[in-house]
Amino acid sequence: MGFHGGGGWRSLLQSPEEKPKVTRALLNRVLAYAKPYQKQIIIMLTLILFNTGLTLLTPLVVRDLIDQTIPDKNISRLIFLSSALLLIPAAGGVLTIFQRRLNAAIGEGVIFDLRVSLFSRLQQMSLRFFTNTKVGELISRMNNDVVGAQNAISNTIVNIITNIIQAVAVLLVMLSLEWHLTIVSIIILPLFIFVARKMGARLRDIARKGMDANAKMNALLNETLNIGGALLVKLFGQAKAETTRFENRAETVRDIGIERAVTGVSFFMIIGLLSAIGTAFVYGIGGYLVIEDVFTIGTIVAFGSYLSSLYIALQGLSNAPVEFATSIVSFERVFEIIDLPLEITERPDPIIFKQANGEIRFDHVSFRYDDYASNSLSDVQRFGQVDAVNAVLSDFSKEKQNKENEEQIKPSDWILEDISFAAKPGELIALVGPSGAGKTTLTYLVPRLYDPTSGNIHVDGEDLRNYQLESLMDQIGMVTQESFLFHDTIRTNILYANPNASDEEIMQAARVANIETFILNLPDKLDTIVGERGYRLSGGEKQRIALARVILKDPRILILDEATSHLDSESEALIQQALDKIMLGRTSIVIAHRLSTILAADQILVIEHGNIVEHGKHKELLALNGLYASLYHTQFKQTKE
Repeated sequence: MGFHGGGGWRSLLQSPEEKPKVTRALLNRVLAYAKPYQKQIIIMLTLILFNTGLTLLTPLVVRDLIDQTIPDKNISRLIFLSSALLLIPAAGGVLTIFQRRLNAAIGEGVIFDLRVSLFSRLQQMSLRFFTNTKVGELISRMNNDVVGAQNAISNTIVNIITNIIQAVAVLLVMLSLEWHLTIVSIIILPLFIFVARKMGARLRDIARKGMDANAKMNALLNETLNIGGALLVKLFGQAKAETTRFENRAETVRDIGIERAVTGVSFFMIIGLLSAIGTAFVYGIGGYLVIEDVFTIGTIVAFGSYLSSLYIALQGLSNAPVEFATSIVSFERVFEIIDLPLEITERPDPIIFKQANGEIRFDHVSFRYDDYASNSLSDVQRFGQVDAVNAVLSDFSKEKQNKENEEQIKPSDWILEDISFAAKPGELIALVGPSGAGKTTLTYLVPRLYDPTSGNIHVDGEDLRNYQLESLMDQIGMVTQESFLFHDTIRTNILYANPNASDEEIMQAARVANIETFILNLPDKLDTIVGERGYRLSGGEKQRIALARVILKDPRILILDEATSHLDSESEALIQQALDKIMLGRTSIVIAHRLSTILAADQILVIEHGNIVEHGKHKELLALNGLYASLYHTQFKQTKE
């Protein structure tokens, strides 16, 4: 007796505050995901009916053996009924295999549909969404919540239907055999359910504490056993302190594990005892009625078998509301992502941008990172997950963090304010200014990673919002300060810009980016794995591969952050030569860090606190003796050429 399969334990971990209000609209939306599989569901329910019918036959066969066949010494009937005792479970096993096959097909199909819907929606979200959302939370929704949602259709609903059919069928058979014993059998049920609920709540609390303790212990392992954490521990001589810290957390896990084991055994012992009370009543009262010749011994034996099936079915139904609520919560978390409003949208009939000339115009553009509450995910407490641990070393409380986050989530000041400028085709626009002035945000507006809060941006005389997003991105190439490479080959990383390019075209792009010689000297050449985020390469090598990727795309508009301060002089020179080739003939907006780029610029925009405070050419800006002149004397003048 007790919790059967995974559903019971999942219900233990469901907190009361997470139970949603199950509305008709929500149910209809949930069931819509089962609609493509309705034929399989009907077949599966039919198999459940047949299987339930088979399980009802065995006690009746046993009753016949005890009451008639054996006393009558009927050998032929004995052989027939004995064979039936073998064939019934065999047939039930075959039906169960087919039922499980259909159930798995439905469940995995729902997982597939939900994951594709989620991933497709996430690809449409703006950059703002990803800057405000933890990757671990997205992965949890793609994995844990999708599986939880699938459980509602393929397991919870199926189990509810199965238990209802089994309970009704068993009760009807028991009533047909002897209604007095049937009433005696179910008298114990309220106490049975009450104890199961109370002990279940206790087990849930212990299980949660155990999962949280495990998460904290594993988080400490993750932080202190990676190369960065291990180095820090050694440099500050904290090996003994961290060992003590780990010992304390492992001790907590041990103690909770013992408590959980003892409570679990006590729980199932009490449930077993209550079941035994019901069985004792049946055999006691039933035995008396046999002695009084009211009914036969075989009837009591059959009743004992049916009683066990009835208790299992009713216990499953008692847990069903909690299990269903758990699954619905998972569905709601999935729907939350699907229902998030899109910030970057296309008009119904967008313009296909075929070939850009490269004219760019900002008209009174302002931008700020507004309160993102309407475009962010709700806070979810995930038990037992490392990424749910707020503070790995200290005991910084979630409540304190949430309070601080609430104070921080306020509409921000203007990042850009009333920005206006124009770039003719082929011009180089250099952006200069102190850190945090808004330069990077300005560059993010051109490929529509964000949309302006007010004002308009035009490319070739057309508002950016009128273009089809994919065709707009085909015209723009962007290299950020942190060049991201996938954990794959150099070929795959460069091909990301143009999947149909040949190796010859890849190497031609590498040649322009001054990375060809490096690639050819590698043992595996283009098939060299660059490592996660390209960690096997130096900063300069990563940046030149990123440049080769943009060159292969061959965009008409180029946007790049020319950060080279963290590179050695040789890499810096190679990248500068590559940039000179790449920018030739293209409209370029560059966050400039080198004097050579500034001197070559057709326009220099000096940005401070989100405003263009100065603009012009190098000599003109020096003559103003303002912010640009100050930046020139403190930064650019010392730049090595």
